[in-house]
Amino acid sequence: MSTGMIVVIVIVAAVVIAAVTSLVLRGRVRSGGPGLKRRFGPEYERTVALHGGDAKAAEQELAEGVERHGDLWERPLDPAGREHYVARWTAVQEHFVASPRQAVAEADQLLADLAAARGYPNGGRYEEQLAALSVHHADHVDGYRQVHRVARAGARHGLTEAGSGTEEMRTALVGARALFDDLTHPSRETGRHRATGHAKKD
Repeated sequence: MSTGMIVVIVIVAAVVIAAVTSLVLRGRVRSGGPGLKRRFGPEYERTVALHGGDAKAAEQELAEGVERHGDLWERPLDPAGREHYVARWTAVQEHFVASPRQAVAEADQLLADLAAARGYPNGGRYEEQLAALSVHHADHVDGYRQVHRVARAGARHGLTEAGSGTEEMRTALVGARALFDDLTHPSRETGRHRATGHAKKD
């Protein structure tokens, strides 16, 4: 058998294995119920609540998200890239003391940029980026949702720099840190998808 033929056979076998793996994973998602609860954790409960307690409708939405984004491979960060984003997060924390509103806006943009660098949809398509992140980082994506909401509210209405406004911004920033850590430390067991056998390439 020629070398070229061997290469073709290996490639075909790899494609078949990948296709079978994808079908098995999608079959697990379509089964709904406990599988989706395990995969999405708090995102599952949040989606059910958004659908007025209709678990079937929520599971359909979550399953569709996996269909769209489940095969996304996260691009690795090189050491220099990781240091760049860590430095930006440090600056966000420093700015919070003097200007919480500015710090929250910076954190929102930082997470959008970081997610895009890891291979998620561009931050300019926030809803699509958030949906993809919810599939792969379900445990911590709500932190990004909160910081984005607070940042947009601050831009529209001018949240005060003291009182309840500042505390809300502090809470949002703390929540966002968990997703930041997930995205900058790829060796960690991030997201529910690892527990369900959907490994990320890193």
